[in-house]
Amino acid sequence: MNFKDAVKDFTIFSLNVANEDAEGFRNESVIEGIKDWSEFDTTDTIKIWFEQQQNQCLMTIEEIPLMDCEGWSYNEIKGIFEHQSGEFFYIQGLRIKNSINREVSGGWDQPILTQVSYNGGLLGLLRKKINSVPYYLVEAKAEPGNPDKVQISPTLQATFSNLKRAHGGNKPKFSEFFENPGYLNSKVLFDQWMSEDGGRLYLKKNKGMIVEINNNTVLPEIPSSFKWLSLYQIKFLIKENSWVGPHIRSIISHL
Repeated sequence: MNFKDAVKDFTIFSLNVANEDAEGFRNESVIEGIKDWSEFDTTDTIKIWFEQQQNQCLMTIEEIPLMDCEGWSYNEIKGIFEHQSGEFFYIQGLRIKNSINREVSGGWDQPILTQVSYNGGLLGLLRKKINSVPYYLVEAKAEPGNPDKVQISPTLQATFSNLKRAHGGNKPKFSEFFENPGYLNSKVLFDQWMSEDGGRLYLKKNKGMIVEINNNTVLPEIPSSFKWLSLYQIKFLIKENSWVGPHIRSIISHL
């Protein structure tokens, strides 16, 4: 049975048991996770690709004193450590009281990272059907805090400060599909604010999105660090230690 027929059969079953319009994205996502429908890569070839991306990563990380970070400084008036642009995030202090249900019932003080405007950024997956089978464009992305430097991440993983190019660098690839819903006749399948880790990030949210493009959409050149994977393949790679980043896990948890 091919993917299209499997979705059709499941849709008929869903209509019988749920008595609702179950066609479309929700039913497809159920079928996607049952087996690997990909016509291009196997889980073995994807693992080889990812290991190549890790080995080819030239980014180096050196631990330095906080006060030696160029472009960052302590603002004595605000009592925070911030970027010279006023964008990205800053480090501030919190005092917690009446924490009777926590390990330290009398409360505690701690530094915490606060995103400017609290809303972190866009976490977006591009989805495309090829021969009726859905694929998702992921990136083997290097971040300085990753355990192995490179992790499998969404198509777009960028703060709003990055999208505004506050760093003076390039705009993230494929951001136009998520900043402008409907760009090139794309269709938004998922759009929701998602919370972050409240133990180290203060009031931060990220906007998770899944945007589907049609087969006729001509994308910009796709670098070798990006790859179209099936949903089954993404979930399979979660079994590998620290290969799949938390942001893409958050998005696909809604599928």
